[in-house]
Amino acid sequence: MILHRSFLPLLLSALLSAAPLPGAASILPDVPDIGAVTDYRPKIPLRVYSADKVLIGEFGAERRDFVQIANVPALMKTAVLAIEDTRFYEHGGIDWIRALGAAKANLSDFGSQGASTITMQVARNFFLSRDKTLPRKLTEVALAYKIENALSKDQILEVYLNQIYLGQRSYGFSSAARTYFGKSLNELTLAETAMLAGLPQNPSSSNPVTNPAAAKKRQHTVLRRMFELKAISEPQYRRALAEPLTFKRDGAGVGGRAAWVAEIARQTVHTRFGAAAYERGITVTTTVIAAEQEAASDSVRRNVVAYDRRHGYRGPETRITLPGAGDTRDDAVATALQKRPAVDGFVAAVVISASARRVRAAMANGETIEITGPSLSFAAGALAPKAKAGLKLAPGAVIRLARTQGAWAIAQLPEVAAAFVAIDAETGAYRALVGGFDFGLHKFNHVTQAWRQPGSSIKPFVYSAGLERGFFPGTPILDAPLDLGGEKAYANWSPRNDDNVFEGLVTVRHALSRSRNVPTVRMLQAIDVDDTRAHLARFGFDAARQPRNLTMALGTGAVTPLQMAGAYAVIANGGNRVEPWLIARIQDGDGKVVYEHARKEPTRVLDARNAFIVDSMLRDVTRVGTATAASRQLGRDDLAGKTGTTSNAIDGWFAGYGGPVVAVAWMGYDEPRSLGGREFGSTLALPIWVDYMRVALAKVPRRAPLVPEGVAHVNGDWVYAEYAEQQEPPPQVDSIDTLMENLTRENPPQE
Repeated sequence: MILHRSFLPLLLSALLSAAPLPGAASILPDVPDIGAVTDYRPKIPLRVYSADKVLIGEFGAERRDFVQIANVPALMKTAVLAIEDTRFYEHGGIDWIRALGAAKANLSDFGSQGASTITMQVARNFFLSRDKTLPRKLTEVALAYKIENALSKDQILEVYLNQIYLGQRSYGFSSAARTYFGKSLNELTLAETAMLAGLPQNPSSSNPVTNPAAAKKRQHTVLRRMFELKAISEPQYRRALAEPLTFKRDGAGVGGRAAWVAEIARQTVHTRFGAAAYERGITVTTTVIAAEQEAASDSVRRNVVAYDRRHGYRGPETRITLPGAGDTRDDAVATALQKRPAVDGFVAAVVISASARRVRAAMANGETIEITGPSLSFAAGALAPKAKAGLKLAPGAVIRLARTQGAWAIAQLPEVAAAFVAIDAETGAYRALVGGFDFGLHKFNHVTQAWRQPGSSIKPFVYSAGLERGFFPGTPILDAPLDLGGEKAYANWSPRNDDNVFEGLVTVRHALSRSRNVPTVRMLQAIDVDDTRAHLARFGFDAARQPRNLTMALGTGAVTPLQMAGAYAVIANGGNRVEPWLIARIQDGDGKVVYEHARKEPTRVLDARNAFIVDSMLRDVTRVGTATAASRQLGRDDLAGKTGTTSNAIDGWFAGYGGPVVAVAWMGYDEPRSLGGREFGSTLALPIWVDYMRVALAKVPRRAPLVPEGVAHVNGDWVYAEYAEQQEPPPQVDSIDTLMENLTRENPPQE
């Protein structure tokens, strides 16, 4: 039996006014048990926080907080009661005055009014559908009386304020405050409070993100009702009406910039708790620092986009057949754009018309954008009359737009990938992690999962192995053509320098700071490939992924950015291996700590003297070598690091450290191909590193390295003390040729 809703309040009032109030709950024999309300246990999502308590991730079907009624601001309670149930503390579950008034208004054609109290809404939300049938409505009334008999008014209001759905997957007013405004309940203004209080009636149509006009109208209704009830003064009322509101959108703030960090935390908790991880209110505190994570994410994005723009516009993402104007065209546009959601500010649109001076494009929200002037410059070639068919912009082309200086401009999604990771050199704790350009576009974590050739960024560890064999920064080494043609393993390979120039005799220090390839190969040839592979394993590299031949000196093995960060940390901290770690603690819904990271003592894997001398050479890389831009742009003289560019510029790296921070940046294509003939680690990865370090080291004082025992300064450079005391100097390059010939004969290179 279906009744028109206008008759329900009148019929209910007639039926229930004849029944004694205490016995009202017995008018139906099968009223549901209300244990879910009396023993209220809301599903609280898993939340992930930075080390400085900034929310960076949330996982669960529902966004929800639980706030005890005593901690709900009085203004929030007042606003909700004013618009939802003015006589809440006076009635016994049914507001008869309101019910009769609603019935009269509906029968008099004054519009449809509801008569549900907050208690009735609680009953409906927990146990009932929203069908407008008499049995369902009677059950709701009976449940309301049961709830009123079982709980105090404050308890009922507490359940309501935490349970009610308010749009955007948000349940409860505390969660809605964070979702819409990025604030706690205590931080809301009167205008914001009224906006939220207006949502329960219809959180879809009054959603301030998707329907701001309707939300504003509803907010004004709430404020007017509060003023009529004298809950606020007229000046408060006027100020709140005029207050401009700024809404937070999904992905804004640090949370949208820490997706890979949050995902690692989610996987960790899910492994331990299963599906319950998303319902128990578990919180995870990570080691990342919010400001540094934001800086890292912004830096990756900015420099990936800069690289992409350097290499020109590629043309539309796809093309559709565009019908004439009207609903048919609108449907075609909507269908095409539904498959292409916005990615980190890059919004899809369909070209409606195009010329060299003007492009009109339709967006998913129905808006048509006109792009002119400088906003067309990136795609100017695609608008030229003689543009190639695949590049040309014409009606039906699906393109990307991005805001530049407040105006929409033609853009494109980058195809290149990138990664960035920073850890604490002493503890191994992550400070920032960015696994790619955009998590929503590509969830693959390049920091931990991408095995790439390291290029010259591996060289410091080869030189570290050389120190163990008596090569020191001042040792002369020959930068001259190295003929390996007589050896089968190198029949098609002859090492050369990137600039195709040979400098003759150079020092080891010069060879590393200027990233000379041939001297590095000569050193590896002299100190033995297998010994060097074993030496690299001390730093955390996978020896099995390093080739057993001389190309290893030029970084033809495979490493991950995280491995690289751990390896450079060994040099930065004086020779200790630290294991990178992310999860500081996990707490259950009651705040009890169920896991806390136990700090492990670092393992010494390298002589402190070796680390000190390699560090001194890496500081020269940023002072006079291939990474001088780092010292110049940051204005510091305590930086150390190494660029890396693989053959044909397929990978670009910069790995280094300053103060307590070790950071690694990488750029390359997932399907390896050249990044461009004029691209190097210094143009691709170093800018990412510099932008991040500008934030990470902003308050870190400069510090000089401590000189360990057992090293001596001889002839202007460092050596181990025992070599300084020897009458015979360490091996020199003019006597090395014979040594290398003997070593090669004894240890022939292998494939």
